[in-house]
Parts: sequence; C-alpha cells; structure tokens
Amino acid sequence: MTSPMSLSLAAEFPRATEAQWRAAVDAVLKGKPFDKTLVGRTADGIAIQPLYPRVADAAPLAGRAGGAPWTIVQRADQPDPRDANVQALDDLTNGASGLAIVTRGAIGDHRGDGLVLDSLADLDQLLDGVMLDLIPLRVDAGTSAGHVAALLAAKVARDKLDPASLTMAFGIDPIGAFARRGTLENWNGAAAKAADMVLGLRKRGFAGTQVIADGRVIHDAGGSEAQELAFALGAAVQYLRVLEQAGLSLDEARRAIAVLVAADADQFLTSAKLRAIRQLWARVETACGLSPSRLELHAETAWRMTTKVDPAVNWLRTTMACFAAGIGGADHVTVQPWTAAIGLPDAFARRIARNTQLILIEESNLHRVADPAAGSGGVEALTSELCEAAWALFQDSERAGGVVAALSGGTIQVAVAKARLARQAAIAKRREPLTGTSEFPNIHELTPEVLHPVPRLANRQVAPVELPEAAKGERFEATVAAFDAGAFRAALSRPKTDTIFVDPLAPIRLAEPFEALRAALDAVTAKTGKRPQVFLAVLGPVAAFTPRATFARNLFEAGGFEAPIPEAFADGAGLLAAFKASGARIACICSSDELYATNAIPTAEALTTAGAAQTWLAGRPGEQEDALKSAGVGGFVFAGCDVIDCLNAAKAALGE
Repeated sequence: MTSPMSLSLAAEFPRATEAQWRAAVDAVLKGKPFDKTLVGRTADGIAIQPLYPRVADAAPLAGRAGGAPWTIVQRADQPDPRDANVQALDDLTNGASGLAIVTRGAIGDHRGDGLVLDSLADLDQLLDGVMLDLIPLRVDAGTSAGHVAALLAAKVARDKLDPASLTMAFGIDPIGAFARRGTLENWNGAAAKAADMVLGLRKRGFAGTQVIADGRVIHDAGGSEAQELAFALGAAVQYLRVLEQAGLSLDEARRAIAVLVAADADQFLTSAKLRAIRQLWARVETACGLSPSRLELHAETAWRMTTKVDPAVNWLRTTMACFAAGIGGADHVTVQPWTAAIGLPDAFARRIARNTQLILIEESNLHRVADPAAGSGGVEALTSELCEAAWALFQDSERAGGVVAALSGGTIQVAVAKARLARQAAIAKRREPLTGTSEFPNIHELTPEVLHPVPRLANRQVAPVELPEAAKGERFEATVAAFDAGAFRAALSRPKTDTIFVDPLAPIRLAEPFEALRAALDAVTAKTGKRPQVFLAVLGPVAAFTPRATFARNLFEAGGFEAPIPEAFADGAGLLAAFKASGARIACICSSDELYATNAIPTAEALTTAGAAQTWLAGRPGEQEDALKSAGVGGFVFAGCDVIDCLNAAKAALGE
C-alpha cells in the first residue's frame, strides 16, 4: 500500500517546459514585446524576469545561525534620558531584546529631535535598570560616537561589568557622518581619532564591533541598492585599512567592523541586498588572504518609505521590510514606528514596532531556517546581479582613491542625485505607487497622536578639558577619565576646523511632494471650513464614466482635493446646475472616448461659461487636443502623466 506521505499530486501531469510557458505567454501578449511588458527593472537597471528556474546547487550563506532569532532592537531616541529610559524599560519588558541609542545629529536622527547625552549622569538615567550584560546595544551617534563610547566605557568600569561579556556595536563611523553632514576636518585626522577610539575600547577588553559601515545614508538620500552596497563596502574597506595601519592584524580589524543597511518594502530586493553584502564582504576577506567569517549585520526599516499621510500603511511597509531583513539574514533588526515621520512615536507606536517583529519570530517562525532564500532562482539572481553592480561601483570609488575621496570629489553625490531624481519622477507619474499617498488616498483620515517633548539643550557653559592627540588609545582614555570625573560633553568638544566641504547626502522621504500638497490644502480647509473641491463632470451612463472618474478622484484627492463621483446626469443642464451648486472652481470631464468625440468640447465651453477657473479632461486628448484647449480644457490627466505637476497647477487655480 502506498503511504500517503509518498503521493505526488503532480504525477499524472506532464512536466511543463520553459518553452511551453513562453509559447503560452506570447499567445496572450499578442505581439507586445516580452521584455517591455513583463520584465521589470530595478533602480540599478537589473532586470527582474517573470520566471526563474530553481538554483539546484545553491548553498545557504553563512549568516545568522539557523534557528537563532534576530535581535528585536528598539530605538532609545527620546530627547530626555529619563523619558527614554521609561520607554526602553517598557520595550525590554514587553519583547524587545536590544536597544539602539540614537543621539541628536546621528544618521538615524531624521527629525532632529534625538537623545541628548551630556554626561555620565545622563547615561546613568538612560540605562537605569537596563541589564547591559543581557542585551545587544547599538550606538547611532554620528560625530558624537566617540563621546558616547567613552561614556559607556566609563559606566561599564564603574559598574564593574565585564566588557568581554557585553555585546555592543559602538557605531564609530566618521565616513557616514561626513556623508550626512557634508564637512570633514581632513581624513587623516578623522581616521586617527577613529583608530584611537577603537584601540582604547579594545584595550579595555570590549568585544563586539567598534566601527560600523552605515549604508543608510545612501538609501535615505534616495540612492539605489547597488549604490548603498558599494558605499557600505567602500567604508568598511577604508576602516579595514585604518585599523591595519593602527597596528591591528587584518583578522582583528575585520572583527571590529559591522555593517548597517536599510530595509524597505521591496521584499526581494531587500533580502537580496542583505545576502549580497555578506558575499561582497567575503570577497574582500578572500582578497585579503583571510578565510571568510560571519559579518555582523544590522538592518533598520527605511526612513524614505515612511509617510505622514495615511500612516497606518506604514504598518504594512515595515512588516514587509522586517520580513525581508529577517529572511535575508540580519543579526539585528530595528523597526521604525509607524508614526515616525509625523513626530516622536508614543507608547502605542513603539508597541506596534516591536510586536511586528515578535509576531514574525514567535508566530511565523521566520528564524527557524538559515537563509531560506537559498536556491530561489529570483533571489539568487538578484543577489548575484546586485553583487556585480555594487562591486563595479566599489571599484570606481577605489580608483578614485577610496570612498572618502569619492565623497570629497562629489562623484557619489552626483550618482545618488541621479538615482533619486529618476525615482522621484517615477513616483510623480505613479509608476511607483505610494499606497495611501499617491494611490488610494484618504482625505478624511485622522492624524495619530505623537509625543511633543520639551526640547532639551546641551550644556555649553563649561571649561574645556585638554585632551592628548589621537594615538594608540590615549585620547580615548583621557575622555573616559574626564567623563568619569563628571565632565560635560561640551568640555571635550572643540570648535570645528573642517577643511573639506561637499554637498551633504540629506535624507528625504519619497512621499514629501504629495504631503506638501496635502498640507497646503489642509490649511485651506482649516481656514475656510470647506475642503477645496474638483467637480467631476461625468458624461453618459455609469459604465461609460466610472473608470475615468475613479481615476480622476484618486488623482485629485492625492493632492488634498475632494472629488466625489456624482450620479449620472440626465442632461447638460443638470450637470451645469450641479457644478454651480458645488461651489468648485475646478472641473474635470470624465467619460469614454466615444462620448468625448461628441460631448467633450461643448461641455468644456459650458463649464468655462459657468465659471470654472480651470477645466481638466480625464484621458489622453488624441486628435482633439487643440480643439479641447480652445474650448477651455487646460490640462489632461491620464496614466503616466506627472501627477505632481497637475496637482500644483490645480492648487494654483484656487488663488489661495
């Protein structure tokens, strides 16, 4: 008797071939080009095929151990350390397993209201009740990373903790800080200080990683996946050189380096990106004569994908990003709360951020399999092609003298700007839709609550403390001693003596152009008590006008207008009466091409006579364009038009 477990449900069906599939597809396409119709492209030009074969000989990448969950990291970014401590303890008590200290001015401080750590007393308040020997800790402090590292070293020594037992990523990253700020004293000086910090921490016995190559600065600024990978790899290699020159062996130096990348809602690209950085780093290790070892990999959900309008959609975005980072092999994942773009997240938003991860781990068991994407034709292909594209960009920066030289020369900024402008153009034309923002907007949504803390200023009225030059950890030790004696951070800071000034890689959010329009019309609504309206002049029966009326409503409401779809009008007189009763200054004619041929021109003339300051037509004008414009049609809305331009023109017609 055949065991039920051995049954093959497909045994009675012949195995399909790719040629048969392609023949069936071509029959459906009816002459349309396969590559343009079914093959997508990433921002780096990598083709995304509709079908991939399984990669039979693929092996899992060496990453997070199979069966081991990633660390659920929560951000400690409240300006006041006391408030941040309350949040951190609540997070750790309710499922978080790690913390990220995000100070003001850090790469992760997108709103400019991050944590202010002035002294050892502040750090004590922040970490009161936090068991540092039980959780991983990551520091995101920008140019203040050395000071925060010294504060942590002073606290660990005073609390008599064993540094070797702690899991800390100190986040020293002068290259990322340079890219974000756009200024640098000079690379030799910055490198010497970074090496001094690393040597000082290692002399104190700290395990974990001391420097981090942070790709978020590229992603935040609108860069592509390959650009982010190339930047992170270039920064890591530059740090490898710095630490080797400081006296560490290559094996010691590589173990001091971690990588941090952004995870966005493109599941396959994000997973492939995380897998790619491990392969790229292994290639560098091999080139250095080292056997590849496991890279410490951090991921944080992307800032640029978050939205202020319809922010609940951010739950879906961050869930997908976290899913992709988890199966992509991240060791530590930070989920940005869903209200992060609006303001400082409250307890509920933080709860959703950590519960997103808890559900994926505890209920979905995503962590049980090491590298579950191994062998997937699509993900393997994306991983491989991202590696090739990123390696080529990395080599370009190496030929320029390294990533710092490439930043100083502006080549990285120019490339990122090109990628950003291309993406923004695609979003403006809704070829890359933003759900809840450019597509399916909800103009009647309620804005969720966020926290409004009192701004906390750093202490500036202190006498300076003299520090030795950066060398083999002496400057770091002096900084630790000063903090231990009660010094404020300002006493250890010096006026900037930067000599390199370049265009900074400032963070953006992709939804900002739509949000600016929404905010302007929300202000008009608040002032007048009535939301600006676009009157949809529908022609003919419901079946004729519904597709384009729905399209037009979606488009105009994405800019903050109200554009209700009316019932079918009995005649032109009824349409004009409804337009006058609406009080709208803007109208949009919506119907089928057949009805446009006979009714669009007289309808446009009638609307202009009735007082329409601006009239649109939903659809492409075709041969009637000149006649329609002469009749009063000022613009056309259709799939592929620049929606931002259309909405700005409509806003201008309000005269506000």
